[in-house]
Amino acid sequence: MRQKKDEFLLTSEGFLELETELNTLKNEDRPRIIEAIKEARAQGDLSENADYDAARDEQAKIESRIQELEYRLEHAKIIEKVSGDKVSVGTTVTVMYVDDDEEEEYSIVGSMEADPFLNKISNESPIGKAIMDRKVGDVISVESPNGSYDIKIVKIA
Repeated sequence: MRQKKDEFLLTSEGFLELETELNTLKNEDRPRIIEAIKEARAQGDLSENADYDAARDEQAKIESRIQELEYRLEHAKIIEKVSGDKVSVGTTVTVMYVDDDEEEEYSIVGSMEADPFLNKISNESPIGKAIMDRKVGDVISVESPNGSYDIKIVKIA
């Protein structure tokens, strides 16, 4: 079990997304699955009722996710977007990969919001760790599972 001092870094957008998911689970998914369980019970013998078993499994997943979201929201620390000259959670950073002069823009977020497909990288990821508190013009060596590479910070927004 987690300790009470756990803190989850979230942007205000990330906090809102989690709140929205929690509300959907409580107000839409939970009532829907309760109704599905009632319907499955009405079919009679529960020992060989696949619909009942599937509904109970889904109910367990929903309840587990609700508990997880409530815990994370209760222990969330909202990071406001800051404009400054240093990389921090909440900033958007443009970096150039030194080896191939390719530029990429990343939003630095807490680990719960990370989504590499949307270029949202965690402050705990290899690149995130390497560029935290760095400034425009800094060249940083990033250690990754595939070896190290160098990036240059081009812009911080």
